[in-house]
Amino acid sequence: MSAPASSRTRRRAALAVGAVLAVLLTAGCSTSDDDTTPVWQRGGGGGATGAPAPSGSASPPAGEAVSLSATGDIIMGNAPSRLPANGGRGFFDEISDALDADLVMGNLEEPLTEDTGTGKCGANSTACYQFRAPSSYAAHLKDAGFELLNQANNHGYDYGPQGYANTQKALEKQGLKHTGAPDQITVVEVKGVKIAVAGFSSYPWSNSLTDIDAATAVIEKAATMADLVVVQVHMGAEGADRTKVKPGTELFYGENRGDPVKFSHAMIDAGADLIVGHGPHVLRGMEFYQGRLIAYSLGNFAGGGRSLNPSGRLGWGGVLKVSLKPDGSFAGGSFTSTRMNSVGKPTMDSADQGLGLIKQLSRADFPRTGARFDAEGRISAPQAG
Repeated sequence: MSAPASSRTRRRAALAVGAVLAVLLTAGCSTSDDDTTPVWQRGGGGGATGAPAPSGSASPPAGEAVSLSATGDIIMGNAPSRLPANGGRGFFDEISDALDADLVMGNLEEPLTEDTGTGKCGANSTACYQFRAPSSYAAHLKDAGFELLNQANNHGYDYGPQGYANTQKALEKQGLKHTGAPDQITVVEVKGVKIAVAGFSSYPWSNSLTDIDAATAVIEKAATMADLVVVQVHMGAEGADRTKVKPGTELFYGENRGDPVKFSHAMIDAGADLIVGHGPHVLRGMEFYQGRLIAYSLGNFAGGGRSLNPSGRLGWGGVLKVSLKPDGSFAGGSFTSTRMNSVGKPTMDSADQGLGLIKQLSRADFPRTGARFDAEGRISAPQAG
């Protein structure tokens, strides 16, 4: 079956037309801070919402790839009593080298705020989890090398709209970008290549994971604003036994957590070049669709103060690094295994447990389309046939 027409196809065609016009012009031919948008709707520190990115930058060198790295869930601690030692200083030291890329992204699974008095868990709540860390902890993300944080997840609103806005202000104070609010498309530029990032979840404070038509519209718009489009998405049911990916909607305690396969394929058809998934708190397999990589879940990366369970598969995570050419084509990638230690701090996993699991899951869940990994974690597309 041939792939449906997509905004990516239209985008590539537009670029080709632009190149032809440039050649004609070269040959001598001619042709006739007052923003009042709420902070949670803005791209923040270079982001964009509702308007094309500025067009004054130089075109990227033909074929030069840019590198992007990404992690799964990040919780640095839970104030006031379950915070890491030393005020969180050095929290990411062991893994910061592994993050190095032209654009470093993470899924921030907690607000960075004081107690706003609007925590979602009441005094007598059972089986309710809410998280927050001091706003000063944004500096630890900066020190680790993070540049863009996703807020589209189930804990982004743990302390209400004020906690959400406080988080964005804390990130912006450190020069960090954020994404994930409804209709928010955050555009960054590295090495002359514009990258649009949009965050999705099944919650109303983010772009919708479950409304495929609405999500498609967001990505089609993003494809007109940048050379590359990246989707950050919090999807799938949670639990140590939720490593498999299979077609169909996933439910968790009655919540619709999306159809990961349907959503991811639709976003690539709409123009996305990379899908970065998280949410199940375990690693999941990766596949290639239309030449684009889908990482269905990068697992738990950090759970300071034992905010996340570090035992067994729940403690395994990793750093995904992908190189993409300006036309969106895959130019290489790797997966580096990490694990949370006994207090939830991210560390390197010399046993490569995460890599071993992802290898197994990618082949089992996607026999024909699954990503292939060598012993060093380098990623390649499956051979056609």
